[in-house]
Amino acid sequence: MVSSNSGGKDDSPRDGGDMGADPSASESGLFSEGEKVYAYHGPLIYEAKVQKVEFRKGEWKYFVHYLGWNKNWDEWVIKDRLLKFNKENAQKKKALTDDQSTEKNTKSGRSTQNKPKSSNDAKADKEDTKNTATRGKKRKVQSGVELVKLPRTPNVDNILKKYLEYRTKKDNKIAESIGEILKGLRCYFDKALPAMLLYKEERKQYRELVVDNVSPSTVYGAEHLLRLFVKLPELLAYVNMDEDASAKLQKKLFDFLKYLEKNQSSFFLSTYDGSKIYSDTDEE
Repeated sequence: MVSSNSGGKDDSPRDGGDMGADPSASESGLFSEGEKVYAYHGPLIYEAKVQKVEFRKGEWKYFVHYLGWNKNWDEWVIKDRLLKFNKENAQKKKALTDDQSTEKNTKSGRSTQNKPKSSNDAKADKEDTKNTATRGKKRKVQSGVELVKLPRTPNVDNILKKYLEYRTKKDNKIAESIGEILKGLRCYFDKALPAMLLYKEERKQYRELVVDNVSPSTVYGAEHLLRLFVKLPELLAYVNMDEDASAKLQKKLFDFLKYLEKNQSSFFLSTYDGSKIYSDTDEE
């Protein structure tokens, strides 16, 4: 994940009256230190662990670490953000992840599928069909999802390392804050890719290549990394970050995007490998 700069701190003030309030015994028993839980973050649910429990400003707050994520994403949350770690909530987590993938696939085809045709468009389609018997196959090729040949070179790891070297050389010093952000981006990419960055047709490719302890960032390249940046504004909206820190983060992320653009000929494929997958709606 991208660093939230929370640093394990909470912005809510601690005054003697709050800390001395009589907390509800029933509420304090909802989640305990060391307990494994499910936690909402953005539109999805993640596995987490409660590290601290405190009663602040009249309510219980829980300091959680998202399992498998950079510690910079550790944060204080209220009980409404947490769920018990059980089978029922595991199904809820899976359903939300599936919904996100479905929504992405639906949106990708919505603009062309739902756009009404004018009479001229309809007439042109009719003439086109009548005069060219093979045109249907040609359209089918154009509407298929063209797969990126994997593994990619350079991969996401390579690109992030190259950018860190670029910034270090340009600034004439080791940019620790940049390094932390890039570590967060890598972690975020690895987690977000199967959840929200792949088209349905790309999932078989993912299952074949990302096995055992292989990280997606060592398999995928700039094409999929760019998809993460499309989702980042939505995901970062749920991060506890003050306005100044948010502005600095956005500036650094924008600089990284400019670096991608400047090196697009090296990082992005000019053409895909020609492998195409078609949905059932493409069949004649």
